[in-house]
Amino acid sequence: VGLHSCAFWRPKSFLDTAKLSLSFNGRHRKKHQDSQALWKQEAVQKYLENLSKEYQEVSHLLNANSINDTEQRTLRRRCASLSPIAAAFQQIKESEREIQELEAMCRELDSRDEKQLLELALEEKETLDKKINTLCRKLFQLLVPKEKYDGSHVILEVTAGRTTGGDICQQFTKEMFEMYQNYADYKRWTFDVVNYTPAEIGGLHHAAAHISGDDVYKHLKYEGGTHRVQRIPETGMSSRMQRIHTGTMSVIVLPQPEEVDVKVDPKDLRIDTFRAKGAGGQHVNKTDSAVRIVHIPTGLTVECQQERSQQMNKEIALRTLRAKLYQQVIEKQLHQEQSARKLQLGTRAQSERIRTYNFTQDRVTDHRISYDARNIKVMLA
Repeated sequence: VGLHSCAFWRPKSFLDTAKLSLSFNGRHRKKHQDSQALWKQEAVQKYLENLSKEYQEVSHLLNANSINDTEQRTLRRRCASLSPIAAAFQQIKESEREIQELEAMCRELDSRDEKQLLELALEEKETLDKKINTLCRKLFQLLVPKEKYDGSHVILEVTAGRTTGGDICQQFTKEMFEMYQNYADYKRWTFDVVNYTPAEIGGLHHAAAHISGDDVYKHLKYEGGTHRVQRIPETGMSSRMQRIHTGTMSVIVLPQPEEVDVKVDPKDLRIDTFRAKGAGGQHVNKTDSAVRIVHIPTGLTVECQQERSQQMNKEIALRTLRAKLYQQVIEKQLHQEQSARKLQLGTRAQSERIRTYNFTQDRVTDHRISYDARNIKVMLA
């Protein structure tokens, strides 16, 4: 989970509680007075007023009929980013006006007969002051620039690693894929399976899904990498040995570009059709509905065989291809900026692990932050 740390509990998920933990670590603790002092800075006030005015102008333009679809999409994005800032700014202003009214009233309440009313007014002022402190912290968090791809949808891929017997990796890969599917359901995201290659003994060789919703990449970007599992297998060949086996699986998280972000020339594509494999009833092995697309300039290959319709499989495969091409652009840019981010897949070696799931000790260790947490089953549920 990147630079985040947390324990596992419900109803909050692992990734959400990790974000919560980061926001309260020692480096990020701020006194209320610091937030209030920053809020009262003239430059900050002017900047926030300009953002509030821009939000009103953008909202007005969205209601006009003279803008085209491209401009409307751009304005909607800007409106969505400004809306929470403008709302918090207005709430703080309203709370400050209420405090001024209470202070004016308190100056007139100085007789003994009005002591009880004065106490109530002071309690209300204290409540409003706490509200302003909370809103200030929220507002300044909203002003922190987001990473470029945080709002993107993603293509998530899982791949079983290598180990003796192999079935422990495949079973763990299936559990991880189901965990991400449950997490997407918890976040009310759309989880569309693009590819699913099951193993012979109830596990999973490889799977991919398109996940769409609000800030998907922001929540999943730290999941990419090698995940190690240590357990006594319950099924398969390895279970007969009754000893702890170690295996790995890999997770890849690719930001999903919009149609306009990546242009794919049809002349650069080789599209093949073939019969779907695996469980699927009458549809399997009777129609050439599965689609394989090869991007000739780069050699990238994607497949989709989940749908009965060849056209739908083609559309899904093209979407996946754009995501992979987009990932190449991103990686090139990150290398140019001398980013320390590793390629997510790696060699699937245990030495590249980002997290270890030790079932016998009921412990999950994130090696990037040297943090241990318990209750693996709750996390995977």
